Amino acid sequence: MDKQPLVSVIMPCYNHEKYVAQTIESVLNQTYKNIEFIVVDNGSTDGSFHVIQQYRDRIDKNISAERK
Repeated sequence: MDKQPLVSVIMPCYNHEKYVAQTIESVLNQTYKNIEFIVVDNGSTDGSFHVIQQYRDRIDKNISAERK
């Protein structure tokens, strides 16, 4: 059996509330299934973090950084 290699998709986000759900859906709907999905929120001040949290069960790793 030929196992597909793991592909890491790293999605940075900073104040993209308007587009983040569509972007996440695009990654999750890929036909290639051996994906490690990492979302990095760089301290967004809009609602991006809350949108990302709606997908927390389907994202492999969610990193939220504080902006200084």
